[in-house]
Amino acid sequence: MEKLYEGKAKILYTTEDPEILLTQFKDDATAFNALKRGTIQGKGEINCAISSALFQWLGTKGITTHFIDQPAPTQMRVRAVKIIPLEVVVRNIAAGSLCRQTGLPEGKILPFPLVEFYLKNDALGDPLLTRDRLLILELATAEQLEQLQTLAQQINQYLREFFATCQITLVDFKLEFGLDSQGKLLLADEISPDTCRLWDQQKNDPQERVLDKDRFRRDLGEVESAYQQVQQRVLAQLGIEAT
Repeated sequence: MEKLYEGKAKILYTTEDPEILLTQFKDDATAFNALKRGTIQGKGEINCAISSALFQWLGTKGITTHFIDQPAPTQMRVRAVKIIPLEVVVRNIAAGSLCRQTGLPEGKILPFPLVEFYLKNDALGDPLLTRDRLLILELATAEQLEQLQTLAQQINQYLREFFATCQITLVDFKLEFGLDSQGKLLLADEISPDTCRLWDQQKNDPQERVLDKDRFRRDLGEVESAYQQVQQRVLAQLGIEAT
């Protein structure tokens, strides 16, 4: 294998098959466009397990993903895709940058799920893009944008309902998509406490309820145990025995 790419949370390796890549999940943690760095013990294994389980579950709902299998606790084999350089963010409840940019109070339930597109570019601060800016930058075609919007809404509906069965509220989350060698759009990257805001429905305190990377961002402590809680509930709900 050869290292193809190393990001903040994962390393991507080539395999003997050019259509298949190996993803290695890391324990490294970053926030604020990598201005804050640290380590969350066991994060790689936890996020790999959660992502693998949810990708497979979404597949049963008709969502096509890049997931193939999980050959090791921190490794995922995936279909090779050309990543569209967009972060597709879906928001159900006001939190994070939406509150900072609009003045909405944290925790306000939005009247409808908000789908936003951000440019994947740390140097530019991952800016929020309008539809016309996306088209001018030629990041995606008008047809692909429609597909992304529709897929994001569908995935949001499925994940909201699923996490609710785990006594977790899906506040917001980030998705990434890629095109395979046939030009087909696939859900890629990961779905985990790194990429989702997740609130424990069994807790009322605004800090105690946080089960995601906000615990790292905001120095709330008990980051590892929060990630473990998500893993345990997700796998238990899907009938998967944790390794």
